Amino acid sequence: MGRIKTRYIKSNGDKIFAKAKDEFTQSFEENKEIAKKYADIPSKRMRNQVMGHIVRKAKERANSED
Repeated sequence: MGRIKTRYIKSNGDKIFAKAKDEFTQSFEENKEIAKKYADIPSKRMRNQVMGHIVRKAKERANSED
């Protein structure tokens, strides 16, 4: 079992993901670069948590399309 994400992480991740669904992939590193265009997240740790949430959403979307 993983860590539970806070409401802030989930809500910001969902907002960023909604803005650019088609751009995000399952690659954590690529998503960090893409998200810089859509959000200014103040700390490295918080940015990584949001990106982890977005990667999970991208994987869910990819699995549902298959």
